[in-house]
Amino acid sequence: MPVAGLVGVGAQNNDSYQRSFFMAAGMRRIAFVLVAVMALAGVVAYMAPASGQADGEATPIFGIKIPPGYRDWKLISVAHEEGNLNDLRAILGNDAAITASREGTLPFPDGTIIARLAWSYAPLEESSKAFGRLQSFVAGPPRNGVQFMVKDSRKYASTGGWGFAQFDDGKPADEAVHNTCFPCHSAAKARDFVFNRYAP
Repeated sequence: MPVAGLVGVGAQNNDSYQRSFFMAAGMRRIAFVLVAVMALAGVVAYMAPASGQADGEATPIFGIKIPPGYRDWKLISVAHEEGNLNDLRAILGNDAAITASREGTLPFPDGTIIARLAWSYAPLEESSKAFGRLQSFVAGPPRNGVQFMVKDSRKYASTGGWGFAQFDDGKPADEAVHNTCFPCHSAAKARDFVFNRYAP
């Protein structure tokens, strides 16, 4: 009987030891995963400004920087500009811009940001061969900078509630360029100074 009792005590001690060992190992795994997640978050935070250029230079007059992640925004509309501009354009919007555009809300709410990307208007060589003439045109190299309209009715009260920005190769255009923005958009005052219309 005493031997059986001792074996039982030894088995209990062994079970306790194994439980403690596995709990400690589990805690080490959790700690490792937490450290790995924190390191990954640090790398992402470090790289985000570089890709989104949120830490880049601000434009003259309006003080706007390139919004991070704008290339992932949803499409509002497309356009083909002729004349001196002669480009293809995509008009993108943040969530506030998309909601207001879809619902036809005017004026646009504060926080709205609209982006305009543009590319050269280039004939597609393969299409010309297939049709025997110029038939299809596609986006070529970027052209005429990247532009933004930022709605803040208090900050930009003197320009219809909108701040304007143009960036050429990631750098803000000069003050002379920005001085032309509001006078041009004044023609669209009835549409809260926005030329484009939502394309469903």
